[in-house]
Amino acid sequence: MYLLDLTLPSPAENLALDEALLDQAERAGQPLETLRLWEPAEPMVVVGRSSRMEEEVCLEACRELGILAFRRVSGGAAIVTGPGCLMYAVVLSYRRRPALRLLDHAHAFVMNTMAAALERLVRGVEPQGISDLAVGGKKVSGNSVRCKRDHLLYHGTLLFDFPLELVERCLKMPPRQPEYRSGRSHRAFVANLPLSSGEIRQAVAEAWQADKSHPEWPRQRTAELVVERYGRDEWNR
Repeated sequence: MYLLDLTLPSPAENLALDEALLDQAERAGQPLETLRLWEPAEPMVVVGRSSRMEEEVCLEACRELGILAFRRVSGGAAIVTGPGCLMYAVVLSYRRRPALRLLDHAHAFVMNTMAAALERLVRGVEPQGISDLAVGGKKVSGNSVRCKRDHLLYHGTLLFDFPLELVERCLKMPPRQPEYRSGRSHRAFVANLPLSSGEIRQAVAEAWQADKSHPEWPRQRTAELVVERYGRDEWNR
């Protein structure tokens, strides 16, 4: 698997690059699997493709804090990310891994791989709900998926040194909650991993056997997607 450890200058570019890697794999005509790692330079809110921003995001609080909100191409509920939250994205091939065409298998495969990677460093990491990772019942990672014909994109968060009070301030209670949440507030529900960014990066890369440098990341497609989607209020709102 290829490894791309790359954070681009703007939130729109970073969100676009995840989708561009999926498009690049689809156009390759053969399996093309990539693990990407990045960390935002500033806090931002990211809602799911079908989310109603007004229902999930405290927009007035975000305006007061100067935090912008964006929309990703995958599903799921809103998240807050920024410095202290490592983002990852993995593009996987159905030709190499046909079982992943069943969405339940895809969630289980990725979450079990990520949990095993972190379990070597932190005891008690386990998948929870549909696509969370938790330690001691507290969420440390939220994830979502986008499927295409020959590949899927699975991406998410890994909290390690994030100001968790921002989650409480920026997000409303989600419209759908996993059972293990038990109605807890954001502040009572989320937690940071007791790890450094470097430790997480190494563990995740080793778990995915991502040991080859990506030969050419899709610059042009990323720029196109910024213009078409991620840089447009019509898409984000």
